[in-house]
Parts: sequence; C-alpha cells; structure tokens
Amino acid sequence: MTRILAKPAAVDFVAPGRRDYHVTVEHPTIWGHFLIPLTVMVGPDAEAGRGVFASGATHGNELEGPVAIKRLMREIDIADVRGRIVLCPVLNVAAFKAMERETPFEEPGSGNLNRAFPGDERGNYTARVADFVNRLLFPHVHVVYDIHSGGRVGRFEPLTSFHHLPDPEQLRMTEQHARAFGCKFTMVYQDETPGLLCSTAEKLGKITVGTELGFGAAVNRRGAAMARQGILWGCIKSGQLSGALPANEHVDYQQQIKADTSAPECSILAPFNGIFEPTVDVDVTVEKGDLLGLLHDFDRIDEAGWEIRAPHDGPVIMQAWEAEVEQGQIITQVGQPQAWNTDAPA
Repeated sequence: MTRILAKPAAVDFVAPGRRDYHVTVEHPTIWGHFLIPLTVMVGPDAEAGRGVFASGATHGNELEGPVAIKRLMREIDIADVRGRIVLCPVLNVAAFKAMERETPFEEPGSGNLNRAFPGDERGNYTARVADFVNRLLFPHVHVVYDIHSGGRVGRFEPLTSFHHLPDPEQLRMTEQHARAFGCKFTMVYQDETPGLLCSTAEKLGKITVGTELGFGAAVNRRGAAMARQGILWGCIKSGQLSGALPANEHVDYQQQIKADTSAPECSILAPFNGIFEPTVDVDVTVEKGDLLGLLHDFDRIDEAGWEIRAPHDGPVIMQAWEAEVEQGQIITQVGQPQAWNTDAPA
C-alpha cells in the first residue's frame, strides 16, 4: 500500500473515500520527518463534526492499541463506511520507535504526549502532534478512543476509563461506549492532570473513552481483542459503519464494575524508595484494612516491610508494575464501586 505523504494541514477529513496517510512531523535533529500512519475513511452519509477517531501509542510502549487498530485498518471495508472513521495505530511515532513511554529526545515531561494537549503548532515535536489532533482532527469527530495500557508503570486488569462528566447525556453515551469493550472495570478518575488527550476531548463535548488494556510493554491478547471489539462497536453504534454490533466476547455486562478512583485516598503513595511486594492480585475485591502489600527498604535489612493497607472496601484497580518504586509513586489503587447511570450497551 502506498501512503500519501501530507503535512498536518493537508489531511482531508471531508472528501468521500479512503485515504491512507503518512502525516509528516518534522524531525528536530535530522533533515527529515517522523511519519504518523493515519487512515481516513469517509462514506456517503458523513456529517460535519461527526465521526469516530481511535488512536494507539499515545505512549510509545503501550501496544494493545497499535495492534488492534492496525487490524481494524485492514478489516474495515470502505464500502461499509457510512460516515467518518479515522484510525491512527501509532500516534507518537518517535516514542514508539524507541519503545519508550515518552518522546526520547525531549526533556522528561515535555515529551509526554498525554500531557501535551491542546498542543502548539510552533512547539516541540510532541506539542505539534497534540496540536494536529486537537486543532485539525477533533473538529471532524464526536467519538474519541485513546487506547492505553500500563506500559512499565502499572499493572491493570483491562479496563476502560473516563472522567466525571457533568452533562447527563454525555455521561450516558460515554458509559455505553466504555462498557462495550467488555472489560471487568470501568474507572472514573481524577481530572486534575493537565494536558490529557481524553480530558481535552471530553471538554469539547465528545464521547471519549480511555483504556488501560495491558502492562509490561507487552501485547495483552485479551486487551487487544477488547480494543478491537469496543472501537468496532462504537463505529457501528454511532452510525459511521454499517453492520451488526459485535457480540461481547469478554466480561458479561452484568458482571462489569464501575469504580471511582478520583478521591486522593484511593491512590496509595510510596513514602520512601523501595521494593514493592504485592500480597493480593489486581482485580480482587478487598475490605478496608486488608493487607495489599509490603514496601521493603533493603538498606534496613532487619526491618519489616512497610504495610500497605486498603483505605476502604473495593476492587484493587492497579499495582506498580516494576518492583522498584520511587518515593511519591502510586503503589496501588483501590476503587470505590459506583452504580451505573445507563443500562448495558445494546
């Protein structure tokens, strides 16, 4: 397949048909560009401002999104597209090529694409990628999927996620789209971190679903399958793709749990640098005071480990992936179960 080389402003999100792009973002040190793979499919019933956008590798070493979206790029036939579908398996190409969470040649933090929104067309490489998505792509879609996993940061039972949404209809639709992935958990989390792709899309009124579908910079088979199922469901449900909604092949809707982790006490921070030893698995339900793990200081070999206790009843949503943790790092999260605002997807 020959891809069309195009500057960000030259990508056509309107004309009918399928276009497979390499969107060029100038390399900061060599005479050349990074090439973002982007497929735009526009059908005969496309409406202004309506469509589905799915992205993978916003963090470069989170791989379920790239695998699932690459598969959908081959599976979706333009003849079945009614509206607009935009697929990007690898959004931060520089980080992906380095198999790192952030852009490797930029200062720590400034290379984190999921802290760079809304972006800056005259900023560094990472800021320019965010600007392309926010300024040029977002106006053409109303459903956004940003497929993440824990990388080398956290171990998760596959989950979908969104923030607290004040608009009841946006919340209702977001819950349905999130549950369609078939994950055991949907996490509602804090919205104080600046620069998030999902938060930016939510504030624009879009149905927005994030995920954590694996960990360890590996490809989680279930997570990749859940990503494919959820994105495909959203394309069909929103009228952008013809066909029957895919069956839920994962966790039954009646077994799914909505868990809020936005309160500070849900996240247990390491009080010192140490080695984390979990004593329970991710996804188990614990009671307040249960032992979740120990944090060991091996410079004080004769001391018992610091006990990590559950702050309240609820499911263990996340644990640190690597044993070595830094002071202030989130070691584990315990969610607070909430009632769903919607019925199961249909």
